[in-house]
Amino acid sequence: MLSVALTGNVAAGKTSVVRWWREWGGSVIEADALVREVQAPGSPVLDRIVERFGPAVLLPDGALDRAALRRIVFADPEARAALNAIVHPAVLARRAALLEEARARGDRVVVSDIPLLFEVLDPAQFDVIVLVDAPETVRRERLVRERGLLPDEADKLMAAQLPSGPKRAQSDIVIENHDTLDALRAAAERTWKQLLDLSRTRP
Repeated sequence: MLSVALTGNVAAGKTSVVRWWREWGGSVIEADALVREVQAPGSPVLDRIVERFGPAVLLPDGALDRAALRRIVFADPEARAALNAIVHPAVLARRAALLEEARARGDRVVVSDIPLLFEVLDPAQFDVIVLVDAPETVRRERLVRERGLLPDEADKLMAAQLPSGPKRAQSDIVIENHDTLDALRAAAERTWKQLLDLSRTRP
């Protein structure tokens, strides 16, 4: 089984790539979905989040108020580190279980969609690292135009992630996304075929 990590800074286009790879038959494990799963109401993780950050991070129905929590951790690096220490071990355990299930099914390529791969994990645990990247100016403009963020909100969101330069240096494959959506799809398809070829050469 070829274990692939797909990553990319916010607004780089990673979401489109992972959607196409799933359509083309890829097994995908999404970090964001795992985070939501381990933070579900009644979970030990959510209990620890409330203990650390207070009941103001809960919605009236008892679910996590992600927007409220995001405002706290973006403004305070120590708070962000505390949140990561609560959430990441549970996510890691869940991902490991899903990888084993995929291995047992005989899946040849399993893609772990991890936005903060280089920030929170050891990339060496994956066979191939694929980075989707776009220039900072392009990503900032997308955040403002497509997601409705204010310019200072976009800047804070981008600043919470490592710059793409060091990530490019540590990636095996870089998918460039500074052109059209069709160009991105073509690049994603070339990379997917490359990954399939790699999976066939493995024992």
